[in-house]
Amino acid sequence: MKIIILGGVAAGAKAAAKARRMLPDAEINLYTDDTHISYSSCGLPYYIEGNFEDYRQLLVRSPEEFEEKNIHVHLRNKATKILPHYKQVLIEDFDNNRAFLTDYDKLIIATGARPFIPNIKNLDLKNIFTLRKIEDGINIKNQVLKSKNAVIIGGGYIGLELVEALVRQNLKVTLLEHGTHIMKRFDEDMSELILKQLTECANDRFEILTSEIVTEFSGDNNGVKSVKTLSGKDIPADLVIIASGVRPNSEIACESGIEVGETGAIKVNERMQTNFEDIYACGDCCEDRMIVTGKMSWIPLGSTANKEGRTAAINVSGGNDIFKGVLGSAVTRCLSLTMSMTGLTVREAENSGYNPVFVTVTKYDKVGFMPDANNITLKLVADKTTGLLLGCQAVGAGDADKRVNVVTSALLARMSARDFYNNDITYAPPYSPTIDPLLNAAQILASKTEEST
Repeated sequence: MKIIILGGVAAGAKAAAKARRMLPDAEINLYTDDTHISYSSCGLPYYIEGNFEDYRQLLVRSPEEFEEKNIHVHLRNKATKILPHYKQVLIEDFDNNRAFLTDYDKLIIATGARPFIPNIKNLDLKNIFTLRKIEDGINIKNQVLKSKNAVIIGGGYIGLELVEALVRQNLKVTLLEHGTHIMKRFDEDMSELILKQLTECANDRFEILTSEIVTEFSGDNNGVKSVKTLSGKDIPADLVIIASGVRPNSEIACESGIEVGETGAIKVNERMQTNFEDIYACGDCCEDRMIVTGKMSWIPLGSTANKEGRTAAINVSGGNDIFKGVLGSAVTRCLSLTMSMTGLTVREAENSGYNPVFVTVTKYDKVGFMPDANNITLKLVADKTTGLLLGCQAVGAGDADKRVNVVTSALLARMSARDFYNNDITYAPPYSPTIDPLLNAAQILASKTEEST
């Protein structure tokens, strides 16, 4: 058995390790255009922030460790064409300046995603970065030490994590978001709450500006000096990070006749199998089924990539494993503020044909007399017609994420708001009020779903 894996990091590296455990005698070759094979890209903002000094703490496994398991890792080797009918892949070897064809019995595509770069003048100036790979983190951290003013373009998860990282490094930070709201995966009212709470703790250390379209970078041979916007702003910057989202690396699949879904990512079934029997895909390059709606979605997350890599490897190796899909569960932090969500927002529920009702409550996360008690705001969403829980969003300085994690299990179990209210959640003053805020929200929501229409 000859297995080829295209791409590393989370999905590809996981697939290689699992396939080796299942098939001790298989020939496994992994090709990646990266300079590292298995690492935590989600940890890069925290490396920049200074939580640890050695970037090697982000590395999960080295090429040498894979080689010890007889998994052959080829760094700086990019797949440029897949020939499904010949079961071959064309590889470009950057270091040796050559291209070659290699055969496979089974192929796993784990080519990930790439940063989206807006159309901005003078993008080639020095000290303008994206954050995706280990080298990006190293280069940004080196520039941070020489900088005073930073501009972040994009108000999503990575953008806000970088606000924290750069503020902790004593830079003056400006975040520019082209849309009307930051954290656009949240409903607008929750996005507004996030902006309000972050603004209240800014203390002139950072500024977040929405509805700002970056048009031009200005600078000289030494690098970028300022960022210009369509509204006429000219913001000083000796460091710029573009965090405007990512796009799936699915072009190689599409050009080879492998089906790509409406999301632009590779189309796979529950076994991570493409429309070609011997070709599988996993990680950020492929679609996922949204469990609540049953529809295909593209929500690239490292946790999902690991699970998909495992499923792809099992099925390539002759097993039978199913990846049932995602809920879009996510969490991040910016300074003291936690933002977390799972399932559908009200907007997404409406677009999916539901009749959503929701409840928003703000409560202490612990009993009020506890010294570390903090407010959290929870938004719980259900379908009025069926009572079915659809999603949850949580924002606050308190333990927001653990409430969201409880809701993920309820969504998997397809619980109603009334069923969820009967949940026996743990209580002690250091952990929760007597009635958890989540149950407060569920009780009100259950009443809303049971009102006559």
